[in-house]
Amino acid sequence: MLYLVATPIGNLGDLSPRALEVLRSVPVIACEDTRHTWQLLSHFEIPRPERMISYREGNEEFAGEQILKELRAGRDVALCSDAGYPGISDPGFRLVRTIAGENLPVTCLPGASAVLSALVLSGLPTSSWTFLGFPPRKPGALHRFFADERLSPHTLVLYESPYRVCKTLAAAAEALGGTRPAAVCAELTKLHERVDRGTLADLSQKYPSPDIKGEYVIVIAGCPREERKRAVDESEP
Repeated sequence: MLYLVATPIGNLGDLSPRALEVLRSVPVIACEDTRHTWQLLSHFEIPRPERMISYREGNEEFAGEQILKELRAGRDVALCSDAGYPGISDPGFRLVRTIAGENLPVTCLPGASAVLSALVLSGLPTSSWTFLGFPPRKPGALHRFFADERLSPHTLVLYESPYRVCKTLAAAAEALGGTRPAAVCAELTKLHERVDRGTLADLSQKYPSPDIKGEYVIVIAGCPREERKRAVDESEP
């Protein structure tokens, strides 16, 4: 069995009892950074498994074959990323796709998620939403990234580094409109958790020099019905 194990995004208390049981019992753990995962195991006094495999962007093809060999040999493997769910903004989905194609068993152990935590903390509609991952860095591509979503009715969720959050908010305001409601979340589940809510224009002025390290999650409201209708009316001959 391949176990997809969600790990804490900040607060170590969010690791589920089921995840602890699996991490203690499996002979093989595949993870994004073996040093980071070993720190997690040490915190919970979990003995080092028989084998640890580094599975990350860039080596997923080679590491994936190693994981497949273990599964084909009848050995359980736990896959985890440094934080949150494996497969969200990392190559875990490729491994799941390969394993599903070979009809090998796979299951997911739920847990902490920066995407879901930010979404529910934002106060924005949660009935339909789109996760966009990390936006591009170049200005032109960044503008197009948001322009493509201008008329989307779905709440948008994306990751960003603390060094680029201001530029990303400004680009979003330019492409989507400065009055679009949004939220910026940082240090989720940690002692200094922070959630700022407001318009894109206002939020872009709050982050000229971020003072919080780590990953930011930006949540942006979808396009209002009136604006979508107006765009359709204007496009008709």
